[in-house]
Amino acid sequence: MTLEMKELEAAVEGILFASGEPVHIDRICLALDIDRLSAQQLLQGLMDYYAYERRGVRLIRMEDTWQMCSAPDYADIIRRAFEIRKSAKLSQPALEVLSIIAYYQPTTRAYVDQIRGVDSAYTVGLLLDRKLIEECGRLQVPGRPRLYRTTKNFLRAFHLTSLEDLPDLPGMETEGQLRLGDDGALVEGEIPAEEAPTEKSGTD
Repeated sequence: MTLEMKELEAAVEGILFASGEPVHIDRICLALDIDRLSAQQLLQGLMDYYAYERRGVRLIRMEDTWQMCSAPDYADIIRRAFEIRKSAKLSQPALEVLSIIAYYQPTTRAYVDQIRGVDSAYTVGLLLDRKLIEECGRLQVPGRPRLYRTTKNFLRAFHLTSLEDLPDLPGMETEGQLRLGDDGALVEGEIPAEEAPTEKSGTD
């Protein structure tokens, strides 16, 4: 069955709305029987439409997945409607650990500890609970420490399409620790960090 453009747009909206979670573009291609380029153009068109018309929903892309979400402009109103308590902001130590993992993933907790100069066990656990990072195997060295990487929730929380959108921060190892500013952007902080080794090592 060949669908017209308006029908394709409506079908995509239905798929994304029904999912409530990020949907891989290949799944959309399969469902609509269209190629990847056509699907990308269709999704991009919808994303631009929602943003231009200032609708209450937005379409966001995270690597090869797409998700429908509420517009951030109306976050406070939506919280009031459902009596949702605003989630607690991450502490500065949590943002430091998260930024290190984001830039050096996959990496070990010991590597994070070495850069920060303090134990990060509690903070790593917090980020795991918030589903901003996840375990992704073990490093093949004695002790086989766990490796960590960021998740799609991390991309969504900081409005990133992919990890390639992270700003370039040369000299992170020697010039200072990272932090996230009030606007969610990664910036250099004032906490000095030890020079990072070229090889990830350590134990969890």
